[in-house]
Parts: sequence; C-alpha cells; structure tokens
Amino acid sequence: MAVNRWDQLIDGWSEELRKAFLDSVYRLRDQAQIDAIARALERGDVEAALRAVGLDPASLRPFDRAVAEAFEAGGNETSLRLPTARRATARIQFNVRNPAAEAWLRDHSGALIRDVIEDQRAVARLVLTAGLRDGQNPRTTALNLVGRVNPATGRREGGIIGLTASQERWVARYEAELASDAPGAALGRTLRDKRFDAAVRRAAASGKPIPADIRAKMVAAYRNRALRFRAETISRTESMRALHAAQDEAVRQAVEAGGLQADQVTFTWHTARDRRVRDTHWIMNGDKVKMGEAFITGSGARLRYPGDPEGPPAEVINCRCFRMVAVDFLQGIT
Repeated sequence: MAVNRWDQLIDGWSEELRKAFLDSVYRLRDQAQIDAIARALERGDVEAALRAVGLDPASLRPFDRAVAEAFEAGGNETSLRLPTARRATARIQFNVRNPAAEAWLRDHSGALIRDVIEDQRAVARLVLTAGLRDGQNPRTTALNLVGRVNPATGRREGGIIGLTASQERWVARYEAELASDAPGAALGRTLRDKRFDAAVRRAAASGKPIPADIRAKMVAAYRNRALRFRAETISRTESMRALHAAQDEAVRQAVEAGGLQADQVTFTWHTARDRRVRDTHWIMNGDKVKMGEAFITGSGARLRYPGDPEGPPAEVINCRCFRMVAVDFLQGIT
C-alpha cells in the first residue's frame, strides 16, 4: 500500500465525515419544536422544553452511516493492497459482515452516538436553565439554542446545538467580553469573525458599547465557526479510528483465513511531518511494531494506531498520523 494512498484515504473520509456530521446537526436543529420549547419555558418547565428540543439519535444517522462506510473502505483498501502467501488460492476479501467487524461497528458507533447525544442534552439543559434564570424571552432562548433560519441557505445557523459544552463556554466568554468595558479582549479569540474586528476596536477606543444587534451577529458568527471547528475535529478523529480499526480487522481476517501469519505482519507509524505534529508523535515516525503490539508515544502512552479510542485524548484528538502495514513472508525462515 503506497504511503500517499493511505494518507489520501484519511483525508477523503475526513471530508465525508465532516459533511455527514454537519448534515446530522442540521437535522437535529430542524426537528426542534420552537413554539413548544417557548411554551414550556413560559411555564418554567425546563424538562418539557428539553423534550421539545428532540435530540433524537436517529438524526445522527448520516454521520453514523459515514463512519460505517469509512470502516468498510479502510478494510477493502487494506485487503486490496495486502500481499498473501503464494500458496493462497485467492486474495482474501474484507468481510464487513464478519462478527468481529460488526461488533466493532456496533460498539463504537453506539458509544459515539450516545456520547454526542448526551453531551447535546447537557448543553441544551444548561442553555434552557440559564435563559429561564435570567428572564430571557422564551422564544429568544429557543432560537439561540437551535439557531435562526438563514434565508439564503434554508438552514438554522448561529445555534448552540452541535457544539460541545466546553465550546459553548467559549461562546459565553466571548459574548461577555463583547459586552464588557474592555471589548478588545475579544480580539484574541481564534474563532472570531474578523470582519467585526473594526467594530470592536471602535468600541474599545470610544468607550461606547457595541450595539446589541451587532453583538448578536458576532456571537452567531462565532458559533458557526465553532461548529465548523467541531465538525473538523470529530471527523478527523473518527475517520482515523474507523480506517485504522478496519486495517486491524482486515489483517486479522487474512490471518484467520490462512493468507498470512501473524508474526509476518509489521505496522509502521508515519507522521504528517510538519510543524503541527505533536512532539510526542515526532519521535515515533518510522517506529515499527508486530501485530498485537502497541506503539509507545513520547509521553509513554500506548496506542495501537493513530486515533486509538483507548488512548488519552491528548494523544489522539485531531491526530494526523497514519499507520502502514507490511508483510515479510521470509520471517521465521532460517
């Protein structure tokens, strides 16, 4: 398997998963019942408002399906490029219906979707509770949560649904900075929309507050950028996991079928070889391990492959490394 081929596979599926995640978020937002949320908040019933938000796991089906398709693509690519012993009568085909493959998809996808939905419920409850506590107009709270329809795209934009709890805290701090006596602090926010920088500088220089309507647009733009950042992060991480897990499974199936032996298989770690590579991964470039063994990062963490879900988040989230497989049929021959 050529190095650039596997790298391209990761890049391609990262983009597919990014689109699928955003599609899923828009579905989550579209199913929210704005009027029902507002009525529940008028009664002071946060739990009823949360139920009206919906957050149905089925809405994440586009993302779930894309993960499964990436897993199958990774397995097919590995099997296609994997050499087999000459005595083998046919090339081993990757079987996505193999019980072990199906178990990985079921367990990983189930946990992934559950985690996303639970986090969204926590964020939604926090926003609904804060809106009620602060005496905010119930409909405004609902629209802040799910976004307002952009006539040009027909999609709800500037909403909170789709962001993690920590990302919404970024938004809250940004909003507080804009409304403070020192709005210039907001210029340090990486995800800000720089088209509004001039307005922030004028407010900082004049001591006059940024108009409320302008602040609302700035916060909505920040949320849109935060959502794109979330989509890029989760898509990169999940494409890495799906493709490398499929690589493992394809090799395991080949060994099980007798096409090769486990002790003939070697995996090599490759970095993206640029300034964004983690220091703990730089030293791993070119490291080799046998089948069943783990790579050891510079921090001492054990990773089966880049993006390993069992590894610490600091070592796997947004990782851009990749792993290659090689077979030595002379291994063990003396």
